Amino acid sequence: MNTYLLLKTLHIISSVLLVGTGFGSAFYLFFINRSKNVAAIAIVARLVVLADWSFTTPAVIIQPLSGIGLAYLAGWPLDTPWILLSCGLYTFAGICWLPVVWLQIKMQALALSACNQQQALPTQYWRYTRYWEALGYPAFLAMLVVFYLMVNKPVLWA
Repeated sequence: MNTYLLLKTLHIISSVLLVGTGFGSAFYLFFINRSKNVAAIAIVARLVVLADWSFTTPAVIIQPLSGIGLAYLAGWPLDTPWILLSCGLYTFAGICWLPVVWLQIKMQALALSACNQQQALPTQYWRYTRYWEALGYPAFLAMLVVFYLMVNKPVLWA
């Protein structure tokens, strides 16, 4: 297997881990929040944070490194419009993701505390949840557009 195909495989796998883990984590936390089951929320919130550190964070690092390597090996200039737009959308998603990570850690701590004290989740938890969701939707949509750009490599502007 040549270097390009090996790097492309790594890029695809890390993109699937990045978006798949993000979507899966969001799916479970979104729906468990609606259950209002504090113990279940505490468990899922802990696993969401673990998944972000274990899968999403490494993929976030691998994606731009492998993408730049692929562009170089394929002869695509980094100022190619679809690459520039992909990088911009990836950066936008990252700007959304960083506070989401912080929010998830805070939500996990609040849920664990409420569970240990056998209390309802505090108002702050639900405020963080609203922010978490508001940041997650545009980040996910941006990544879907990045997938489109990577697969189709459209001519956007000259």
